Amino acid sequence: MRGYFGIGIDGVSKEGNMGNLIRTAHAFGAAFAFAVKPERHILTGATVTKNFADTSKSAGNIPFYEYDNTADIHLPKGCVLVGVELDRDAVDLPEFRHPSKCVYVLGSERNSLSDEVKAACKHMIRIPTKFSLNVATAGAIIMYDRMRMHGGFRERAVIVGGEPLEKPAHVRGGPIRRREDLP
Repeated sequence: MRGYFGIGIDGVSKEGNMGNLIRTAHAFGAAFAFAVKPERHILTGATVTKNFADTSKSAGNIPFYEYDNTADIHLPKGCVLVGVELDRDAVDLPEFRHPSKCVYVLGSERNSLSDEVKAACKHMIRIPTKFSLNVATAGAIIMYDRMRMHGGFRERAVIVGGEPLEKPAHVRGGPIRRREDLP
């Protein structure tokens, strides 16, 4: 699979959802996972990401970042922020072409993406469902769709139960010349 991606939650408030998302991100090959403004426990002051449930110990295998605000998210050159939101103006996921280098950010369990995060996003996508999904489930769907698009899989069979279509042979072109005066 070409490119890379990161995934995170804006304002995460439930340890289980963060743990589930980071475990799924690890399984799908995410470069990193993150939380923007994670909620803090009233009594201890610790963020909900301090002890999230993660049975595969993914946090020890892919980097995990906590950002105090959207401005703290530093994207590598050529990487774009993609918001995931149930918004009628967002592009439906089945129609979206995933960038090769991007970071997906989902809204928290209780709220939508913050206005600050929305303003920083180059693209907004939505999973076309009747109502909001669990944040970790939504993240899994986004990552699966990305893998399906960028994974180099054969095309689905034309008929139910049929064989997948063969991948066309790779065709190598000639050298790319950016200047016409070069041989």
